[in-house]
Amino acid sequence: MSTVSARTTVITFTGDVTASLTQSSGQNLASPGDIDYVNLASGANTITLPPTTVTTVAVTIVPPAGNTVALTLKGVAGDSGVGLHLTDPSTVALAASVTSFVLNAASAVTGVRLIWS
Repeated sequence: MSTVSARTTVITFTGDVTASLTQSSGQNLASPGDIDYVNLASGANTITLPPTTVTTVAVTIVPPAGNTVALTLKGVAGDSGVGLHLTDPSTVALAASVTSFVLNAASAVTGVRLIWS
């Protein structure tokens, strides 16, 4: 039996602006349905997507609680990349051609969670 995934992001504003915005992705009928915990070394860490027997359309990167180490998402090690929040999760939708990406860590980080959907 295959795993089906769907991602939904809900943003709620309160205070001067009151609103709720919901953005949903299409279903992935061949999701890896996988959660990995990785330990990052200082510097560039290549992250390889789950096996090609499934279709990975997104990854949610969850730093450990209380993380103080700068993390940068890159396409390849030489990119300048995009800095990620130290503790908030970041979800990135991936193009079909992506087979790996780089997480650069300013120093070693233990227990970064990768949720593949």
